[in-house]
Amino acid sequence: MTTTIIHLMRHGEVDNPQGVLYGRLPGFRLTRRGHEMARTVAAAMARQDRDVVAVIASPLLRTQQSAAPVARAFDLPVDSDPRLIESDNVFEGLPVNSRRWQLAHPSNWRHFLRPLEPSWGEPYAAVASRMRAAVSDALQRARGHEAVLVSHQMPIVTLTRFAEGKPLAHSPLSRRCSLASVTSFLFQDSTLVGMSYDEPAAALLADCADMTPGSSAARLKR
Repeated sequence: MTTTIIHLMRHGEVDNPQGVLYGRLPGFRLTRRGHEMARTVAAAMARQDRDVVAVIASPLLRTQQSAAPVARAFDLPVDSDPRLIESDNVFEGLPVNSRRWQLAHPSNWRHFLRPLEPSWGEPYAAVASRMRAAVSDALQRARGHEAVLVSHQMPIVTLTRFAEGKPLAHSPLSRRCSLASVTSFLFQDSTLVGMSYDEPAAALLADCADMTPGSSAARLKR
């Protein structure tokens, strides 16, 4: 049997001084600490002597920047896959953490009619489907080796929940997917046989601000 490992890395801390839900909005880049987090992940993988043969990232700037140190560590290019992109959300551009009252405005009520879908953004099922396809292609490409896919919190958590057989709908407060975390999927041939979660940059989290910290040590960005 052939063993392949696909690592799903989340991007590092994002420069977001207004505290808006940035989603798929262009131009949001890493902070200095975010770059440090990405370098920390790359150094950890290099120390572990990982057999990485492909580094693939969402096309958004923050994931491309997070992938760059990993790619350099293994002398690889950063490839892009749009299937790894952040989920769409109708509230992009709003400071949702500091102005929760905006979400309760009557003009937004229609977006909360189907919370299990969810009706305010890309359906969980669609996110899981595209993430599965991205991992499947990476699995074939890196067969017998390892690949690093750099994505975003909601898509990684949704894929993880699918793999664990859990309902895809969930509370963002429960997410275990910190900034610069690595969720690894272990395959024997094409069969998923194990999963693990690691926070190589855990020492940096306490000083970070995150729009959705979930269970991590980062503080809520307001």
